[in-house]
Amino acid sequence: MTKLAATAVALAAALFSGSAGAQSAKPTILLVHGAFADSSSWNGVINILQKDGYPVVATPNPLRSVSTDAAYVSSVVSSIDGPVVLVGHSYGGQVISNAAVGHKNVKALVFVAAFAPEKGETILELSGKFPGSTLGDALAAPVALSDGGVDLYIAQDKFRAQFAQDVPTELATTMAVGQRPITEAALTEKSDEPAWKNLPSFFIYGDGDKNIPAEGLAFMAERAGSKRTVVLAGASHALTVSQPEAVADLIKDAAK
Repeated sequence: MTKLAATAVALAAALFSGSAGAQSAKPTILLVHGAFADSSSWNGVINILQKDGYPVVATPNPLRSVSTDAAYVSSVVSSIDGPVVLVGHSYGGQVISNAAVGHKNVKALVFVAAFAPEKGETILELSGKFPGSTLGDALAAPVALSDGGVDLYIAQDKFRAQFAQDVPTELATTMAVGQRPITEAALTEKSDEPAWKNLPSFFIYGDGDKNIPAEGLAFMAERAGSKRTVVLAGASHALTVSQPEAVADLIKDAAK
């Protein structure tokens, strides 16, 4: 090998090493959707984070039970090398609270219009702790399951007004059709010991949320010792779709 070629190889190796080091310096952002949504609800947030160089995984949330959903997300965390920031929307907040326990690579939790239960609390209990939720009146007839349980959906004709009033009508209609149901059992299952007691936590929500009252979200953020809480005026429960810039900004703050 000529001296010039050797120099070129050495330079390329140095550049590659520097690039890899820069990429590995940023944690992986693991996004977990909640009930009545799917991973596509994170699309706007994903685009922003990827443009800023963050590795991103938007994992499906089974929405079957807190324990099985948290175990699944925990397995995804275990598959990721390096630091992780866990982000949960709505019911996904309870899932990440339980899934992060025992994982030293999880560096922060971000709650996006999300539940942050204490040990022994349920989603159903927290959603009724403060007045204002109209979700019960917006649900469609339950779908009976073979195991004796039921799946819950938001009625399609009520979806936008209940879940996504600040999302364009055409998009909200598509979201209503593609929504993922949650079992009633998941809403009544008690939370295990939450990771927010030991990890830095960040909260963002809208004061126009009709699924989880803003007063309840503020209560959970304060109880968790939120490092930064962002309240968006008039914003709906569907922040990941209607306010992706604000959500991504908070995630990046947590990632620092």
